[in-house]
Amino acid sequence: MSPTYVPRRPLRSAVAALASAGALLAAGAHQPASAAPGSPALTPPMGWNTWNSFGCTIDDKLVRESAKKMVDSGMKTAGYQYVVVDDCWFNPQRDAQGNLQGASGRFPDMKALGDYIHSLGLKFGIYEAPGAKTCAQENPNLTYRYPGSTGSLGHEAQDARQFAAWGVDYLKYDWCSSDGTLADQVAGFTKMRDALRATGRPIVYSINPNSYHADKTGATYNWSQVADMWRTTEDIQAQWPNVTGIVDINAPLAAQSGPGHWNDADMLEVGNSGLKPEEWRSHFALWALMGSPLIAGNDIRSMPADVSEILRNPRLIAVDQDPLGAGGRRVRHDVQENTEVFAKPLSDGSVAIGLFNRSDATTTIRTTASQIGLSGNSFTLTDLWTGDTSTTSGDISASVPAHGVAAFKVSGGTPVTRTTSSLVGARSNRCMDVEGGAAKAGARAIIWDCHGAANQLWTSWPTKELRVFGDMCLDAYRQGTAPGTPVIAWNCNGQTNQHWTLQDDGTVKGAQSGLCIKVSGGATVNDSPLILANCDGGDDNQRWTRR
Repeated sequence: MSPTYVPRRPLRSAVAALASAGALLAAGAHQPASAAPGSPALTPPMGWNTWNSFGCTIDDKLVRESAKKMVDSGMKTAGYQYVVVDDCWFNPQRDAQGNLQGASGRFPDMKALGDYIHSLGLKFGIYEAPGAKTCAQENPNLTYRYPGSTGSLGHEAQDARQFAAWGVDYLKYDWCSSDGTLADQVAGFTKMRDALRATGRPIVYSINPNSYHADKTGATYNWSQVADMWRTTEDIQAQWPNVTGIVDINAPLAAQSGPGHWNDADMLEVGNSGLKPEEWRSHFALWALMGSPLIAGNDIRSMPADVSEILRNPRLIAVDQDPLGAGGRRVRHDVQENTEVFAKPLSDGSVAIGLFNRSDATTTIRTTASQIGLSGNSFTLTDLWTGDTSTTSGDISASVPAHGVAAFKVSGGTPVTRTTSSLVGARSNRCMDVEGGAAKAGARAIIWDCHGAANQLWTSWPTKELRVFGDMCLDAYRQGTAPGTPVIAWNCNGQTNQHWTLQDDGTVKGAQSGLCIKVSGGATVNDSPLILANCDGGDDNQRWTRR
């Protein structure tokens, strides 16, 4: 059963400049900065959540049956651990001591439910909200608006202790109100994080910030210091445009993600009506390639064999769970053909790739070993759907059905050396930044307070490109070669106005123009644009340091 409801908030079409740690990707290796203190999520969490299929129509019996099915279906063996009870499990009122209670008749004993889940070798997840109300209590558009006021506001430490006493292993903490600034969200999410850590129980902390504040106030934030995983998008729906829209938001943020801090593209709709079987497969493959948590949202009690096979695919799960923790980057986007190539470095030196056909007709998609970050003359391709293997000298292609993803593990050769970092201006002590955090061709390159979000993480390729968001390059506007030419972000195209050398004196020199990047007018304030100028290593407004 799929409940009918209005989404809590509309899906945003622009990339949000959520902050995360800076990272290095040297010789194909991703070494992200520290995660939230005490993070237990060294790989993306895997599990099942009640919301997508059941909304508020949940009870103890349904959760127990689903937990048992996770074991009997082989999902537990495949790596799924967390059984997450989403919104509406609450009694609308706290008890006389202010403690949370399960809904009378539906959840008579939350500790007993947790004990049962643990007895199956699984882990217990639960839902709360940092405001006075949960999302089902806050949103008047839900067709089954839930009564009461049982958010954690003012009860953070008490609720964290309650969760620990019930044996909770995973908390989904969901900002629901349209009120509040980014500072309010940071404070609210951090308060619960500290309360959870203080219990001494290793509880995975999953947050859903409301609105991502990629605005002129500079209100981006490094969520990796607050939570183990954070939503990068609004609520998923079992509709193909929604799934691809989430990919467009989440994929450019790959450089932010890593062990202990994960970009969360939201729960899986695999098996739910609204998507076709090929779209289920693509949805799952793309989430695995992006390194997103894999939280199933179907009714697993009655899932057919083809859905179970997708969710339990061992090769794609291994890609998602690879201990290196590198996010899969979109390395090519062919707008005319409506195809994309994703590449995710793995800990054994191989690269997992996805050839994504967004078009409505079967299409042959091609890439090369060098394009995905490998050098050499001989490679082994393992089909991540079938397990079949083949060899190639470097050319990779597949006939991909409409809305499909051909996925391979490419082994052999040597990972190409790439370095991902922020570039900090010597005079301003601010970072080279893509204006507004948007993966949009033509966005200005500016300086901004350093925050470590994806729009400040630049990857040096052997081709002398400085890439951001995976498939966008630092670019001299309209191939300009004169001083004063604006510096922008543009789709990577191989042209020499996108080739740069980071010189020993700290300047960044353009191959086509012979000019260097500087802050216009010698400015040091946020939002100051970058331009080309005659190279002068003595000008500290032209010198940049990796961080």
